[in-house]
This record gives sequence, structure tokens and C-alpha cells, in this order.
Amino acid sequence: MKRSGHAIWKGAGQTGNGKLTTQSGAITDLPYDFKGRFQSEDGRAGTNPEELLGASYAGCFSMAFAFALGGAGFTADEIKAEAKVEIRPVDGGFSITGIELFLTAKMPGLDEATFQQLAAGAKANCPLSKALASVPISLSATLVS
Repeated sequence: MKRSGHAIWKGAGQTGNGKLTTQSGAITDLPYDFKGRFQSEDGRAGTNPEELLGASYAGCFSMAFAFALGGAGFTADEIKAEAKVEIRPVDGGFSITGIELFLTAKMPGLDEATFQQLAAGAKANCPLSKALASVPISLSATLVS
């Protein structure tokens, strides 16, 4: 299976703008530009590829965690995942320098040690974790009864 997304960019790097579209149509002609990507700390100037990567990673990880739970005989009432993707200037360009992954799961009847073990396993086995292996990724997992 292959999934795709595409981008169209017009103009120079700092003054141009682009649009992002996904194969499914979930995102269609979503605008992005330099300011939204590199200058808007609060994220309100528009989206950027790192924000979309964070959403994708959170979705991939939460599903991997649900599968890990199921393999151990558990089903979560709720899984919330957030991935904060950090981009910084490095060596004259920009690089993703780290990802903070946060998990909160409502899981009655699951002990803390098993929860942490399953969360770590889901992080290690999530397809996007594997694809992002060159980036430091931290995991903070919180169990809610």
C-alpha cells in the first residue's frame, strides 16, 4: 500500500507560498509559507510540514499503542497522543532536532509497569517511529484509571 501527499510552491523561499494536498482529500490546498513554518511560535500564522508530521505521528503511535494493548488483552477507554516536533536552525539550514511524544490513556485495570512497557513497545514498533529513527524521540506516558 502506498499513500501520497503533494505540495505546490510558488515564489521564493521566504516570500512565496504553497499548498498541501493529501491523496484522501482530508487536506486539500492547505496553504503554508515561510512565516507560518519558521516565525510563528504560536502556530497561528498557518500550518507547516512539521505540524502535520506531529499529527501523523500522534495518530500512528496511538494506533500502535491500541494494537499493543489488544495483544496483551486490554482495550483502552481512551488514548490521547500528542507529538511535538521541534525544528531549529542547524548548520545553515533547518533540521528536526527532536520529537516529544506524550501519551495519556484511560485504562481501568492496567498496572503502571505493564502500561509503561506497552507504551515503550508501541513507540519502538510504530512505523513512523522507525522512519524517524534518526531523530531523538522522548516518550512521556500517563495512565489514567
